[in-house]
Amino acid sequence: MTVAYHIPVTNSLLAALPHKDYQLLRDRLEPVTLTFGEVLYRPGEPIQHVYFPTDSLVSLLTLAEGHHALEVGMVGYEGMLGIPLALGVNDSPVRALVLGSGTALRMTSADFRNEFQRSLLLQREVYRYTYELMAQMTQTAACNSFHQVEARLARWLLMTRDRMRSNQFHQTQDLLGNILGVRRVGVTKAAGALRQRKLISYNRGEISILDGDGLEAAACQCYQAVKDMHDAARV
Repeated sequence: MTVAYHIPVTNSLLAALPHKDYQLLRDRLEPVTLTFGEVLYRPGEPIQHVYFPTDSLVSLLTLAEGHHALEVGMVGYEGMLGIPLALGVNDSPVRALVLGSGTALRMTSADFRNEFQRSLLLQREVYRYTYELMAQMTQTAACNSFHQVEARLARWLLMTRDRMRSNQFHQTQDLLGNILGVRRVGVTKAAGALRQRKLISYNRGEISILDGDGLEAAACQCYQAVKDMHDAARV
C-alpha cells in the first residue's frame, strides 16, 4: 500500500483532474525520489512505470550512432513521463535522464493503462499534455538547428527554471554540451557571455539565474513560443 494519499497534488497534470477523479488514482500512485543522473527509460526498452514529477526535472534525449545524446524535450511538474503508453506503444523512443533531483509520483504501466481506459478526464489531460510536449519537441529541434549557442543556453536555463520552479540548479558543462549538441568549449563561451552580462552566476556546475528578465531578452524566441503554446493548451 502506498502513502500517496497524504501527498499534496503538486503535479499540474494531476492537479487539473477533478478531485473525484484524482481520488480514484491516488491509491495507485507511489511517491519516489529521483536523483541526478538516474536513467528512467532507455530507447527500445519497455516502459515499466509512468512518472508525474513534482519538483524534479527529466530530460528526454535522442541517441545517434557516433554522437552524444541530444535533448529533444524536458519534463517537470507540468507533465508526465510515459506518453507512449497512452498511444498504445509499450517501448520508450527516448532516453529519460534525471537532470534535477527531486520527487515524483509513480504508477505502474499496467495501472496507468487501466486508469487511462477508465477515465475520460485523464485521457483529456494526457492528450492535452501530449500536444504540449510535441510542440516543445518541434520547437527544440528548430532551435538546435538554427540558433546561436548563447541564445539556446539562455532558452534552456529559462525552461529549466520554469520546470524546477527555482533559480538555482546544478549542471555540468559536459552534460550541457551533450544536451545542446555542442562542444564543451561552446558551452563555456556561451555561459561566460551570460555571466559577463550578470544574467547568471556559474561556478563548478552550480548555476544561479540572477536576472530573469535579462535572460529572457538574451534567449531566442523559442522560449516564448513554447510558453505561449503551453498557455494556449491550458485555456
